[in-house]
Amino acid sequence: MDILYADDSIAVIVKPVGLDSEHAVPEEIRRALGGEVFPIHRLDQNVGGVMVYARNKRAAAQLSAAVQDGTLVKEYVALVHGMVEEEAVLEDFLFKDSRKNKVFAVKKERKGVKYAKLSYTRLKSDDDTSLVRIRLYTGRSHQIRVQFASRKHPLVGDHKYGARDNESTPKLFSCCLTFPYQGEERRFEYLPDWAK
Repeated sequence: MDILYADDSIAVIVKPVGLDSEHAVPEEIRRALGGEVFPIHRLDQNVGGVMVYARNKRAAAQLSAAVQDGTLVKEYVALVHGMVEEEAVLEDFLFKDSRKNKVFAVKKERKGVKYAKLSYTRLKSDDDTSLVRIRLYTGRSHQIRVQFASRKHPLVGDHKYGARDNESTPKLFSCCLTFPYQGEERRFEYLPDWAK
């Protein structure tokens, strides 16, 4: 696990695919840096990327407030099947079926349905796939995966949401976090090899 930045209040790390962001990653940070570690946001176990963790309760409160007020900005890269538009804003209503641990895009708002919004830019493409950079405005479960799959562009490797390929995990990566910290805006970026 790469540590991009650490001080007495926060640790910014690159979560490897396969580690649980709420338990295993904090344990790794404690092992490397010592002290307390507080998760602020989460990534699915089969997704890697840049994450920030608080190392004391004050920092946890400040980072949680940044998540709530939208000043903690998350960007992702994803490899999706097919050719997508050069750029677009995707807005949907998403319903999570907890029994199946699966999320569905639905036509209208009703009980248990949550609004989801993201924007993306296509970075490059070939006949079969498009590499996109995504700015997340809402943090819904499986949001990116479902919003692209519902438009017939499932993520490469995302067999849960319709991909039919030989990749073992979804090609989705949290590549950049921007948030206010100690009076200035801090930005941390890291790209996986498949997105370079």
